[in-house]
Amino acid sequence: MTTLALGTLAWQRALDRPDLLAGSTAALLVRWSAERPEVADLVPVTEIDPALADTAAMTAAYDLPLAVSANCVLVAGRREGAERIAAAVVRATTRADVNSTVKRLLDVRKASFLPMDRAVEESGMEYGGITPLGLPDGYRVLVDAAVRDDAPDLGATVIIGSGVRRSKVALPGWLLAQAPGVEVVEDLAV
Repeated sequence: MTTLALGTLAWQRALDRPDLLAGSTAALLVRWSAERPEVADLVPVTEIDPALADTAAMTAAYDLPLAVSANCVLVAGRREGAERIAAAVVRATTRADVNSTVKRLLDVRKASFLPMDRAVEESGMEYGGITPLGLPDGYRVLVDAAVRDDAPDLGATVIIGSGVRRSKVALPGWLLAQAPGVEVVEDLAV
């Protein structure tokens, strides 16, 4: 694994530290790296103070540029009595276009953020650590194209949740766009 120098954090292979990952996130990384061995070396994890899991607090405390982080929010809507849920992943300098793009992609009249307690319970992840890696089957995983594309001043790295508040995962944006179940969406963020 190439050593990741990002902020003041110490990064190591995520597969070597499953204790820093939600169970479903660790399981996905094991399966994904079995299919694509390079994933094992391209996805590091770092431990953080859980009180600093919020993106703004984390970037300030660990000397990270805000734009290197991506946020994952869970959104739901109903159509003909059936609920449709999606994760929307956008760079931290933007916000998910829930009222237009996500609503259209889910094909629902109204889309709203999943309530925190429900998001935590159904995802099996901790609030402040929800990640697109390892979400339940049936959830669509929408990733803004800007997360995939390299930002010239940031390189390819994107920091996302690990499924728990006490750590973060990093990986190239292009690799996140190729994660199992991911759909890359132009203009998902505003």
